[in-house]
Amino acid sequence: MRITRQISPHARSLRRDATDAETAMWHQLRARRLAGFKFKRQWTIGAYIVDFCCWDRKLIVEIDGGQHGPERDAGRTRWLEGQGYTVRRFWNNDVLTNMEGVLTLLLQDLGVGNVALSDPLPSPLPQAGEGV
Repeated sequence: MRITRQISPHARSLRRDATDAETAMWHQLRARRLAGFKFKRQWTIGAYIVDFCCWDRKLIVEIDGGQHGPERDAGRTRWLEGQGYTVRRFWNNDVLTNMEGVLTLLLQDLGVGNVALSDPLPSPLPQAGEGV
């Protein structure tokens, strides 16, 4: 049985108003594009909404702009880590200018040690009406 979960209005607005860096990252993570791992975006965990979450590996990916900082996010990060999550933070500029490096670090966090991004990754499945 599939369990559905309502998205909060705040999370919905965060999805709608995503930054360029968040949009670029979601393009890389959605539909199991990163080594087959499923990510959720703008996912609620406790009182927090995280940018991206791989539930299976308890990995949270945060894409931060100028409004974020280590001191400001310390309590949030500490609480999430206390729940068993690993929190990986990237600056917007890192995502936009060094996506390959960002994805390589995420693959390491996910425990995929020997996968190079130049290796062919599986293509997404054909959309309805395409293919055979």
